[in-house]
Amino acid sequence: MRLSTTSYLVLGMVGLRGPSTPYDLKRATSRSVGYFWNFPHTQLYSEPERLAASGLLAVEVEDSGRRRKTYSLTPAGRAALREWLAAPTPEHFEMRDVAELKLFFNEAGSPDDDVPKLAQEQIRQHEQRIATYEEMVSRHGDEDWARPRMITLELGLEMEHAALRFWTALAAGTIDDLRRERQERDVR
Repeated sequence: MRLSTTSYLVLGMVGLRGPSTPYDLKRATSRSVGYFWNFPHTQLYSEPERLAASGLLAVEVEDSGRRRKTYSLTPAGRAALREWLAAPTPEHFEMRDVAELKLFFNEAGSPDDDVPKLAQEQIRQHEQRIATYEEMVSRHGDEDWARPRMITLELGLEMEHAALRFWTALAAGTIDDLRRERQERDVR
């Protein structure tokens, strides 16, 4: 069976959380990897069933009521997850940013009006995301269970600050200064 990134996301979430229903996975994902890995959450309802059929997850169905399904990682599932985690990642960072796409096509619209509005909206959004991440660090950063995941949050903060620097420079008309600063850093 071919495993997708979503397959590994499901295996990883069940591996971290323990036995989980698809709804549990959806909630946990929206509060964690959903900040940086965008995908249709409907896959969290179909993918566990597919992984169970292949023996990577075990499924337990309630006898009555809503007959919810709870999935657990099998030894084969844990092995597949560990193998994936240990494998090299040759894919380059992928960013699917609608604002960047709009910026690329800006000359087809009204760049003098659209680009400044886009920049201001992006500044606001990146400032909000930075505040959210900083709040997460202050709330959970010292808790033992959260320490292994804080490194991902640090990467997210670095990326948000870089995006904020770019959009702020674009709004202020100081892109050339930003480029010079980057070149100076590269020389050091």
